[in-house]
Amino acid sequence: MDESVRAAKLIGTKVQRPRQQVEDQVKAAILSGTLRSGERLPGELELAHQFGVSRTTVREALRSLATQGLIEKSPGAGGGSFVRSVDQSSLRSVVSDSVHTLLTLGSIKFEEVAVVRQHLEVPSVRLAAAHRTEADLAELRGILELQKSISVEDPRVPTLDEQFHGTIARASGNRVLASFVSALHVQTEPVHYLDLSPEVGRTTVRQHQRVVQAIADQDADASAEAMTEHLTYLREHLLAYYRKQ
Repeated sequence: MDESVRAAKLIGTKVQRPRQQVEDQVKAAILSGTLRSGERLPGELELAHQFGVSRTTVREALRSLATQGLIEKSPGAGGGSFVRSVDQSSLRSVVSDSVHTLLTLGSIKFEEVAVVRQHLEVPSVRLAAAHRTEADLAELRGILELQKSISVEDPRVPTLDEQFHGTIARASGNRVLASFVSALHVQTEPVHYLDLSPEVGRTTVRQHQRVVQAIADQDADASAEAMTEHLTYLREHLLAYYRKQ
């Protein structure tokens, strides 16, 4: 082999496409704080001028950044591209949107999401038992009272169920865990698909009561056992629904 070839060093890197360069530089500006949450980006024409590229290239870069949850587009005269607020709510939204897309495309199965949700909610309720506040308990008990007082046909049932599980997740004190639990709960939407007979409704509320009592007692083992029983019950009914489809 020629000595000059063997001794050659790698000194170059792959030249990025203009779109990728625009995307990376805008992303860097967001992550560094140069562009702050809620700040409006310059218009497409101005960005094209700054980067020395076409508006189409800028548009493609912005579309990719929006998909990543870093910016959002607002229509209208006062609209444009704005930096999204990067907090746990944003994380929840990104995870929820991604899971929804994968479920819609058939890339993942509903059962997979339901199982992961259970694996996250059990440690979540354990942490809630350790870290819950009196305000958390008051919120959970208020939700329970409403659940006991309404019929299974009431349109508030799905929202109350989401609030119940979301409150427990927040009470865990771990915002990342809470974001994932909430996102997966939204996508599995348990009570939308259950055969909500009065008996199923009563069983669900009784299970919720046991979960709340264990959290109030700060009994991590009991809370995990109660949550596992509840989520297993839900998953069995949900799988039965999907098998009929």
